[in-house]
Amino acid sequence: MIEPDLRDRILAEPETLLDDRDLMNALVAANERAMGSNVIDLRGIAMQRLETRLERLEDTHRSVISAAYENLAGTNQIHRAILQMLDPLDFGEFLAGLSGEVAATLRVDRVRLVLESAGGGEQDEDPALARLGTVLLIAGPGFITNYLTAGRQTAPRNVTLRPVAIQVQAECDRIYGAGFIRSEALLRLDFGQGRLPGMLALGSEDPHQFRPTQGTDLLAFFAGVFERSMRRFLS
Repeated sequence: MIEPDLRDRILAEPETLLDDRDLMNALVAANERAMGSNVIDLRGIAMQRLETRLERLEDTHRSVISAAYENLAGTNQIHRAILQMLDPLDFGEFLAGLSGEVAATLRVDRVRLVLESAGGGEQDEDPALARLGTVLLIAGPGFITNYLTAGRQTAPRNVTLRPVAIQVQAECDRIYGAGFIRSEALLRLDFGQGRLPGMLALGSEDPHQFRPTQGTDLLAFFAGVFERSMRRFLS
């Protein structure tokens, strides 16, 4: 027999039983045992299937909400980086900001700007370029396309997300200056007609930070703003 106090509480607030899933499952199971093994409760089976569908729906809702929050956080992150990038009026300060607060906002370990030049990488011999620091890398024509495609005969994409492969390890070390970069986001830059292309390389020590399955819309937008900022300095 149920204790009188407990029985009175249940009768006073019966809706509390309906809100407790484990308790309701126990009551349904007790009812099925009372009916015996030769009776099939179609209503109970239907309820179990509905409960399973509800759990899947709740999991889907949680995944959608989580993805929405991540997308919003990523959008705010890119917007902050763009505002920081637009502040400097001097090219030297612009490059310093890339490796400083912009890199910190994007949560990457290295930011490198690769520009192609007909001189083929005479950066170390030019004192003016050497003063700009390690953010800028001057390379020969075709270097960017070859690095983006890893030597394959395919058209380079505007945004490439990938782990660092063995095939490009030497070029990767040249870009970032160290061998600890494990994944990267590569933004191909178009500076206008008559100018050689450029590339903004974002390197991370985390091998899973940049993956080919990730979306690229926000980084493509960031690359578009970066191109326009660079055209201002190049002109």
